Amino acid sequence: MTVLILTSEEDVTGDMVVSELHASGAPVVRLDPADLPGKAVLSAHYAHGDFDGHLSVNGQVLSMGGLRSVWVRRPGEPAAHAAHRSPWLTAETRQALYGMLFSSSARWMNHPRNAELARLKPWQLRTAHLSGFAIPPTVFTTSPRLAREFADEHRDVVVKSASGPPPGDPALALPTTLIGPDADFSAVAAGPALLQRYIRKRADIRLTAVGTQLFAARKRARPGQVDGRYGDTGHGWEAVAVPERIRKSVHQYTDLAGLAYAAFDFAEDGEGVWWFLECNQGGQFGFVELATGQPIAQAVAQWLTCLTGGGR
Repeated sequence: MTVLILTSEEDVTGDMVVSELHASGAPVVRLDPADLPGKAVLSAHYAHGDFDGHLSVNGQVLSMGGLRSVWVRRPGEPAAHAAHRSPWLTAETRQALYGMLFSSSARWMNHPRNAELARLKPWQLRTAHLSGFAIPPTVFTTSPRLAREFADEHRDVVVKSASGPPPGDPALALPTTLIGPDADFSAVAAGPALLQRYIRKRADIRLTAVGTQLFAARKRARPGQVDGRYGDTGHGWEAVAVPERIRKSVHQYTDLAGLAYAAFDFAEDGEGVWWFLECNQGGQFGFVELATGQPIAQAVAQWLTCLTGGGR
């Protein structure tokens, strides 16, 4: 039974898992949907009361009947590398590829349907609330008046993007920024704004969930730090134990979201409370493994080959 990894050619995190799969002797096929059609060939057959499909990638042939699992890591847009790319060709290629894969009995990390829902930040916060996480007061609004009232109530707030950095090389990007109630909120009317009460944190926490296995890492923050992803704090990532309350909430969240893999970000305040910030259904883990030695790539490989780790 073969593992299919959907990712781009340059993906170090994907490379780590491929290495683990090779070491275990598990067959693996790696495909960037951007290379279809062209470098890859597909064929799906619905005839005589049965279904079968095949993918051919770099000389490897994968039958849907022999497909064990699919890891949706960092796939390119279907047909993006085609000689005559077009929106129509992308739509047709997506229909063919994912329609064939969805028709198989493979397990997914993560199923695209669940992953698409899990990307929505308002939905994340609601699910985090239902899962029992501590969540900073937050507002999404296009009303300058409501934004100003929120800032007046909480004084120090951060404004950030709900969807993350825009693709490509945008002329305008929105970094996570600390603002006060005296800020000009008139621009909120031009597009939805995400405002959140600022957490005075002593550390950033990245927790990676792979099936039922959890790996947490902690990096001390510098005073007044806003976004732990950027800037040097003088401290590195270190492995840390997962509190039982957080463990229960993580499992509740991934069950509700239908996620086999998730990367959670928390802000740890001065009293040790882990405040939920976001859950990235496709977040990186390579930097955590390299810094802490936690066997996350091995856990992903084991889940994909159904050896251990539980999950969905």
